[in-house]
Amino acid sequence: MWCPSATLSVWANAWLAGQAAPDDVLDALSCWAPSQSVTAYDAVAAGHTGLPWPDIHDAGVVLLLQTLRTAAGRPSTGTPAISVVLPIPGDARGLVPGTQFERDAMAAGEAVIVSHPDDPGIAVGLVPEFEYDESDEERAIPELAALSWTVYSLPHVPTIDHIDLGEAEYDLRLAVRSAADALTTIGLGSAGVDVDDPRGMVEQLLESTRHHQVPDHPPSRALRVLENAAHVDAIITVSAGLSRIGTQSLSEAQIATDALRPLAGVVRSARMAALSAILHAAWQR
Repeated sequence: MWCPSATLSVWANAWLAGQAAPDDVLDALSCWAPSQSVTAYDAVAAGHTGLPWPDIHDAGVVLLLQTLRTAAGRPSTGTPAISVVLPIPGDARGLVPGTQFERDAMAAGEAVIVSHPDDPGIAVGLVPEFEYDESDEERAIPELAALSWTVYSLPHVPTIDHIDLGEAEYDLRLAVRSAADALTTIGLGSAGVDVDDPRGMVEQLLESTRHHQVPDHPPSRALRVLENAAHVDAIITVSAGLSRIGTQSLSEAQIATDALRPLAGVVRSARMAALSAILHAAWQR
């Protein structure tokens, strides 16, 4: 359920609000990659953030924090200057149409947007990309080397729809039931497949997400929504895998597929609502 953009936005926002230290941000990001770097995509982004230009080169993690501080200014309105977007094909809400930022954020499936409180027309977007060490040819899978962030200037602050946390939680409760029923349908229909405990597979996926830490200020409801969203997302992942390898009837497979199809959107909306609640809570203490 977590992604680099969610981690950066939650922890950097807490730091800007005085609820976390710079080292807390760096520690949280380290779970994604051993090192971080940041680069300006264009001259305007460099001007808004203080990043090097025109000699483009990767700057280290300390300059990433400086970039966020400069882009966000010193918010005095009690609202976060940072937001996170999770775009998917067919739904580019929160992005600026026709920009390189939109294309790269869509490819990554995530991005961070930082707006300046004193000038609503100034905004930048950050998109993460994993970098791998391919120098060791003996490795079958390249070793993760770094997480690089590209900073783009935006012509204006994108409009991000508000999603009510209560409604998102209600929709998620219904989604949990639908997802569980789909998993049961697929699991029982997977004759001949060595899957003794599909719910155990779900739990394994959930366990892998629980090492991500959150600041001290998040509302318990927002954390609960994130946990439930992770549960549904894990069920979707396991069910999709079982449906590909199982031997259930076509009717069973269709029932499961129909039940799972709308759930991804519910999970995404719930994540967005929970993350927004966490970001705003940091400025209400």
